[in-house]
Amino acid sequence: MNKGRFKYFLAAFISVAIWGFFSIPLRHLKNYPSDEILHYRIFTSLVITWLVIFLFRRSKLKADIDYLKTETKANQKKLFRLTLLAGLLVTSNWFSFIYAVNHVSLKSAAFAYMVCPLITAMGGFLILKEHLTTVKLTAIGIAVISILILAQGSVTDVLWSVFIATLYAFYLIIQRVITKIDKFNMLGVQLIISTIIMLPLFIYHFKSFPTDIYFWIHILIIAVVFTIIPLFLSLYALIGLPSSTLGIIIYVNPIVAFAVAFFYFDEEISPHQLYAYSLLMAAVVVFNWGIIRELFTKRVDKTAVKELPIN
Repeated sequence: MNKGRFKYFLAAFISVAIWGFFSIPLRHLKNYPSDEILHYRIFTSLVITWLVIFLFRRSKLKADIDYLKTETKANQKKLFRLTLLAGLLVTSNWFSFIYAVNHVSLKSAAFAYMVCPLITAMGGFLILKEHLTTVKLTAIGIAVISILILAQGSVTDVLWSVFIATLYAFYLIIQRVITKIDKFNMLGVQLIISTIIMLPLFIYHFKSFPTDIYFWIHILIIAVVFTIIPLFLSLYALIGLPSSTLGIIIYVNPIVAFAVAFFYFDEEISPHQLYAYSLLMAAVVVFNWGIIRELFTKRVDKTAVKELPIN
């Protein structure tokens, strides 16, 4: 496999794997309101991101500004609309996810991560004209079977799951379209949009400023480890991967979350859940089999070269 392509695949894999551990810091903050966690998550992420940009990435920022100056007014407006829409989508995804956890059901929120990869893959196929081979369609079919096994509940839960998943799926598709702006700078702009959106709600619900150092340590961890790093990695991955590929790799998220629930929180797992998650893992492997096979073949070839006798 092309070395450059593998780094994008690895970035995508790491980003969704990190999110699979998100329940650990969130569980530590279970005594705090969810909207408060969201607000300070966004605000802290915004401050850290722009500190990094101004301290270490000013040349990248200047390059992006110079690039925008060379674009036509029409392209500038198009980029502005896409960036604004992306910020709205990711913020709405965060807010609706927390709302579903608190007011609908935890199952509807978790199930969204099952539906999102399918919507992303199909959206990439229909909107971006990304090619889906027979093998990839087979992987999607396996994922659908897994989802049907896990899908038990009300119509309301299903509709919320589809809504949450659609928001993030189209966010990924938009990021695939925006190609000429530095991804870290793009993340910084999107966090500004998120802050502007959430600020009125923050002011409306504001009661007092948290002073507990325990709260701020976990908010800092959530902002850096579970927001900035995975979001940047996912945006970076879209430079070299189709959105459909990143969409399917998202299935690593519920698989890791499943492992965390079982091994870390000692939650009981039913046989049908174990079977369904095993199918999800199989879907990820099948969908990305071309990349995995190329990587394995390349490593075998390197080993063979090293073992050639010296005459």
